[in-house]
Amino acid sequence: MINMPAKKKETYSQAMERLEKIVRQIDSNELEIDELSEKIKEANEIIAFCAGKLTKADREIEKLLQERRLSEE
Repeated sequence: MINMPAKKKETYSQAMERLEKIVRQIDSNELEIDELSEKIKEANEIIAFCAGKLTKADREIEKLLQERRLSEE
């Protein structure tokens, strides 16, 4: 059974666990060629999801730091 792409309520850690599982499956050659293609697509979706989460967190941190700098002036 193929896992669904990253769900809105999935956390970064959960997505990373799914990605690590896919990497282990690829590394251990336990996937058939047809399944390999699907897993690579899924991995790409997970990577995009995680990158988005990191970008959002980075923006939020920058905003908080900027607000702090402004309040210290």
